[in-house]
Amino acid sequence: MEIDIHQLNMPWIDSPFFNTLLEEADYDEEIKEMIRYYAENGYIIIDPEIPEEMLDEAVDALDGEYKMEGRINETRRVLNGWRNHEVIQKIAGAPKVYDILKKLYQREPVPFQTLNFNIGTEQKTHSDSIHFHCIPHGFMCGVWVALEDVKLDNGPLHIYPKSHKLPFYDMSDLGLSGSSSKTEYELYGYYEDFIGKMAAASGLERKLVEMKKGQALIWAANLLHGGSPIERQGSTRYSQVTHYYFEDCIYYTPLHSDVAIGKMHVRNMHNVVTGEKIKHKYLGQVTNINNSVFDKLKKKMRRKGL
Repeated sequence: MEIDIHQLNMPWIDSPFFNTLLEEADYDEEIKEMIRYYAENGYIIIDPEIPEEMLDEAVDALDGEYKMEGRINETRRVLNGWRNHEVIQKIAGAPKVYDILKKLYQREPVPFQTLNFNIGTEQKTHSDSIHFHCIPHGFMCGVWVALEDVKLDNGPLHIYPKSHKLPFYDMSDLGLSGSSSKTEYELYGYYEDFIGKMAAASGLERKLVEMKKGQALIWAANLLHGGSPIERQGSTRYSQVTHYYFEDCIYYTPLHSDVAIGKMHVRNMHNVVTGEKIKHKYLGQVTNINNSVFDKLKKKMRRKGL
């Protein structure tokens, strides 16, 4: 028997046969160069062709959220605003983004989470893989849309190009048990500390990303990134992040898992665009894998009044 290199169960950008596969692909040279750049660097900046009035509508929707919460100068994120605002859902489902993601991963994208921001997060360097991993590995990415111009002084993203090729590290690599967490972020500080030291030791370039209103940054799951300091106090940095998985995977959270001993925090999600529950699949077959060790822990804590 022979393995068909076209049928390997991994993103083609991660395949050892990527160059051969890309050469054979029926794309023009401009598209091939985009895919090649993404495979090599772990990110691309695109024009997602989202109408400007839609971007402005999203900003207005966010302002309404912040005023309703009474935290207009404090709130840094609105989680899953797509449930309440159709415009956020539409941005997540932008046809141009879908088209490019299909080319980059050769599978159907599945948007599962939105995050909206009014100011820069100043978030420490991290890899999305610690939050959003899957089997097979690599079928996840983020898309960050600038709802206004992002400059060096209003808290731009920072990224480490090529860092997506570094090993994936879960909590067991740090000598910690993710499934033993008693709160959602109990162990996350240890992870951030490790990633900060690892990024410095890698010798990779740290790049600040300036963006024009309407541009989008697509980055691979394991790319190191974060939010840079806000140097111009009082400045806004309206933006939307949509996280995407791809079809035919098992989706889980390594931060709260110990996969080696069968404790996997499986994610319970809905497709942002269709509203349908996302099914876990293994080699094309729907699987009823037991859900979330961590969710069971949280239910137990609630019963105890903790």
